[in-house]
Amino acid sequence: MIFILNKTNSVANQFLAQLRDADIQQDKTRFRYNQEKLGQILAYELSKTLKYEAREVQTSLGTATVNTLTDEPVLGVIMRAGLPFQEGFLNYFDQSPTAFITAYRKVKRNGSFIIQVDHISTPNLDDKIFILCDTMLATGQSIVMVCKELMAQYKIKELHIAAVIASTEGVAHVRANLPKAKIWVCAIDEEMTSKAYIVPGLGDAGDLAFGEKA
Repeated sequence: MIFILNKTNSVANQFLAQLRDADIQQDKTRFRYNQEKLGQILAYELSKTLKYEAREVQTSLGTATVNTLTDEPVLGVIMRAGLPFQEGFLNYFDQSPTAFITAYRKVKRNGSFIIQVDHISTPNLDDKIFILCDTMLATGQSIVMVCKELMAQYKIKELHIAAVIASTEGVAHVRANLPKAKIWVCAIDEEMTSKAYIVPGLGDAGDLAFGEKA
């Protein structure tokens, strides 16, 4: 299952356009906030697929019956780029625990790269709904590597992968290697550069949000 936000006209497309705009990107605060907004919108859409149960709430005038989440999902974020996007999910799933993962591209002298997973700090994921957030789903290698490592340690009940922008190739890689995962993206772009940056994409999300690395 894959959900693509910009397939339907909504105000979300305005936030996505601002996120891509090279001039607006110069404002780091606005860049982070647009990611957060899109995270909130995807969290809302994803929430429609989860399970709910009726619960009675006592008001000052009587009793109301409200459908509430049966299980709060566990949120995961690949740092550093994914932090503002994951914050949007946390605004909606505000009681959810969070897993923090550091993964990055280790570039070789010939220009090729491997994915290096340095650290995973996570709550218990056994029988949990897990939502992994990362701004860009480019090759899909880091997401697949992280998910497989977590699935080797825990019996995850339901796996969701969320990204702002994905590449066609990255989505195909995730679907081939994680066939049970549900994918949530704001947009899918067709191309990638030789260095595996999504085109047109938006650039380096981590640098735009937090400043260039040394």
